[in-house]
Amino acid sequence: MPIKIPKELPVREILKKEKVFVMDEERAFSQDIRPLHILILNLMPEKERTELQLLRLLGDTPLQVNVTFMHTATHESKNVSKTHLDTFYTTFEEIRHRRFDGLIITGAPVEQMAFEDVNYWQEMTDIMNWSKENVTSVLHICWGAQAALYHHYGIDKFDLPRKCSGVYTHTLSDPTVKLARGFNDVFSAPHSRNTAVSIEEIESHPELLLLATSEDAGAFIILSQDEKHVMITGHLEYDAETLGEEYARDLNKGLDIEMPENYFPDNDPTKQPLNTWRSHTHLLFSNWLNYYVYQETPYEWVL
Repeated sequence: MPIKIPKELPVREILKKEKVFVMDEERAFSQDIRPLHILILNLMPEKERTELQLLRLLGDTPLQVNVTFMHTATHESKNVSKTHLDTFYTTFEEIRHRRFDGLIITGAPVEQMAFEDVNYWQEMTDIMNWSKENVTSVLHICWGAQAALYHHYGIDKFDLPRKCSGVYTHTLSDPTVKLARGFNDVFSAPHSRNTAVSIEEIESHPELLLLATSEDAGAFIILSQDEKHVMITGHLEYDAETLGEEYARDLNKGLDIEMPENYFPDNDPTKQPLNTWRSHTHLLFSNWLNYYVYQETPYEWVL
């Protein structure tokens, strides 16, 4: 899929080197097709890294996609320049009059706080309420998934005795669901979080389907029965190195942290970790874009 992004976006050159199909506005306008419009609420502190990870995945289907990045106006980012945000990002107030085919809400490093204590929680609830009428399908990642479960379905998170960090085996409950088409019955995926959600509460909720679980990492893929919301409690979008870099960062902070499980070969942090989840990551994003966005969104939808 060609993704239309600004020429000046720093990660553009990395995407081109990786042979991800990107195009500028001039070429996009010359194509007589209806592109998908995807809004990304990027809550991660290292925004450029998350941009790169998500754009790789959005550039892997035959559809043309226009991407709009959004940040919260009620929180000041400390790990990205104001110039970058002013140049490449918008705010909710600037786009709330529009409609989008899809919305991605990322994770955020606030999971150990009560939702209501997060300084942009009111803005988050405004965005999630707005998405009910103005977005065809929403993909929620990690804390974004926990926020959706809490706000839309009343399922709260709880603290874990130790951080869930590593690459874990997951099992599908129903391989016939469109989101999981092409998945193996058992597959790997990375997690990095200090909180979790209850499998029992999800399974007993009439509006939710628990599509994939892990004996070690718990609930993983949750789908709303109306197929409006896809909630992923882990980080399929992570690069091979991301968990290791988070581990090194926490060690440098002096935190009492354990090595990510099932991650470094032979549990040796000097060895290069392997990406064993890449194929399922691409499948999930491709299936979401095709079956839950492209196939469902009205042609005359986006304003």
